[in-house]
Amino acid sequence: MNILQITSLLIVLAGAFGAINYLFLKLPSAIGILVVALFSSFAILGVDWAFDLLIADQVRSVVLGIDFSDALLEGMLGLLLFAGALHVKLSDLQKVWPVVLLMATMGVVLSTAIIGVGFSWLTGMPLLVALVFGALISPTDPVAVLGVLREANLRKQLETQIAGESLFNDGVGYVVFLVLVGLAFPGDDHHGSGVAAAAQLFFQEAAGGAVLGLVLGWLVFRVMRHIDDPSLEVLLTLGLAFGGYELAIYLHVSAPIMAVCAGLLIGDVGARDGMSEDTRRYVDAFWMLIDEILNAVLFLMIGFEVFAVVLDTDILTTAVLSIALALAGRLAAVAVPVLMLKPFRTFGPGVIQIMTWGGLKGGISVALALSLPDSEWKPLILTVTYVIVIFSIIVQGLTVARLANKVGREPDLM
Repeated sequence: MNILQITSLLIVLAGAFGAINYLFLKLPSAIGILVVALFSSFAILGVDWAFDLLIADQVRSVVLGIDFSDALLEGMLGLLLFAGALHVKLSDLQKVWPVVLLMATMGVVLSTAIIGVGFSWLTGMPLLVALVFGALISPTDPVAVLGVLREANLRKQLETQIAGESLFNDGVGYVVFLVLVGLAFPGDDHHGSGVAAAAQLFFQEAAGGAVLGLVLGWLVFRVMRHIDDPSLEVLLTLGLAFGGYELAIYLHVSAPIMAVCAGLLIGDVGARDGMSEDTRRYVDAFWMLIDEILNAVLFLMIGFEVFAVVLDTDILTTAVLSIALALAGRLAAVAVPVLMLKPFRTFGPGVIQIMTWGGLKGGISVALALSLPDSEWKPLILTVTYVIVIFSIIVQGLTVARLANKVGREPDLM
């Protein structure tokens, strides 16, 4: 199948599954599409097992023909992160920046270490390889998190804190993942090896991505100040998201961090000082539509990735145990920064519980697992990652709003 046929198929299925969810399941849109896709996948596997029709093999070949890792990491992710960052105001982010900074840096490292050590003990996997798994499963997925935030009626500052942390820890987690892959798989051609190379890679990716995003965002903002044409200005933001992301990949700096920094600048300074009221409405509506469409397609693809994992009893048992391990890592990533900052600032009720349970994993973790070099441990890592992601999106995603209403009723004091 060519790219147009694949895109057409994904859009048609996303629309059809979205309609099924709207009419019958009535779940939040993205989660509903994922659930319908999962049911469809298991139905195909069940029919194929019962009647030996070889349908599953045909579907598997189509699913594997879509490079999920490349499609997300080098295509959809830039648009999704840019769209998410557009709606996070810098003025709101400034109020919670110490928490966001600690969770997106120290929190990711803590979670990676806890999950990696625990996973190594659980499976007998070499520690460095287990730490790679810890790095890919530690970041919260901004796509999943921001999708759930639309449905949950959270306090404004808590919502900003969760959204900001998910946007930045995604980029930091990706950089940590690249560094650890270079150390764990030194023969892989795509990553440098050694501690010095790892440190250089981390600085180059993280700092370079932030600088590039701010520079490109500022240049586009300066151009937009001299233009009053909503359609053209929407096109400029689209060019910034697409072109900036690809330029970041070419320059070997963090493309996710670039997209977040550029989106934050355009969504705040650009919207306030560089756009007319009509243009702001055009830009908001356009990127909301892009966000909704790509979310639907992404969650559809996650549902069908069940054909790419190994459905083995022992591996699935390990995966179920690893859900608790991932939650423990997330709890440490949230609780330690909050407890460190408690003497200096006041937190609203339930912040640790809500941010721990609301730290959803998503397609980025699956894409990173798929991008790993082939090894004896890759099938195990991929299946465990997939099970954690499915649990996170469906179970945590559908219950976090209820938890927030239960433990976070008092006014925000942060």
